[in-house]
Amino acid sequence: MEQTIFSYSSDVLHEWVDYNGHMNDSAYSKVFSLAVDSFMEHIGLDEEARSSYGYTMFTLETHICYLLEAHEGERLTITTQLLDTDEKRIHIFFTMWNENRELVATSEQMLMGIDTNSGKAAPFPNDVAEVVEKIALADSQLETPKQAGRRIGIRR
Repeated sequence: MEQTIFSYSSDVLHEWVDYNGHMNDSAYSKVFSLAVDSFMEHIGLDEEARSSYGYTMFTLETHICYLLEAHEGERLTITTQLLDTDEKRIHIFFTMWNENRELVATSEQMLMGIDTNSGKAAPFPNDVAEVVEKIALADSQLETPKQAGRRIGIRR
């Protein structure tokens, strides 16, 4: 059986730190984007597979919650929870942890499979769909993260 557990790690680079002395908000997006690329490889969509399938994934929507500051040189680890999926979409939740296993940030995303020849949405290739299904089955046992499904607004 294909391994379903996924993680991605990166150190906070000097160029990601802003005038406040911590990781800039755009750098969180960068790290989560790099994690998406790594997740794509994990499910069988590495560069070679994307070329041979004529298939890739696009991010349709993302929502980041910033919970703790991250500082230069700090090691961050991203884990995922697949919240939902269908034949061509993945609703995924990324969690960013620091070295002390403290939750630094979350990113909820909707990813769409794309046929690169037509430029249109398309179902996952069969091998990829099988891996996604295994992850979905494993993750369906997990509790939904409290940051999932949030919307932006001023509470009154």
